[in-house]
Amino acid sequence: MRNRPTLTASDTEKMVAASRAEAAKNKWNVSIAVVDDAGYLLHLERLDGAGPMTAEVAAGKARTAAVTRRPTKFWEDRVKERPVFLKFPDNLPIQGGVPIMYQGECVGAIGVSGVQSHEDEQIANAGIGALG
Repeated sequence: MRNRPTLTASDTEKMVAASRAEAAKNKWNVSIAVVDDAGYLLHLERLDGAGPMTAEVAAGKARTAAVTRRPTKFWEDRVKERPVFLKFPDNLPIQGGVPIMYQGECVGAIGVSGVQSHEDEQIANAGIGALG
């Protein structure tokens, strides 16, 4: 057996609070999703004014980033070259999902939806930055 790092509820709360603060600072109405390393939802928050679809998209971005261990921007760019990647199971290749790496391992991911994709990613990175 080996030990591996995992996200705690406290980690998740810190990331969501930092993401929420980044969104509020810019007056962006978004949904924020945090998943574990297997893509299972740990936390989902739809801020006031965020559209209903943003919750599902944020979770999909987070799930894709976690299970592939890559930012969803990678897949968005890759699909342009090889559209067959759209057929990957449970894949949402839209920028705004970022894996959470710790000691060289993916411990989960955060996905954001509600504004421009690069702004979604900015919010997600602010959340990850809260872990230090």
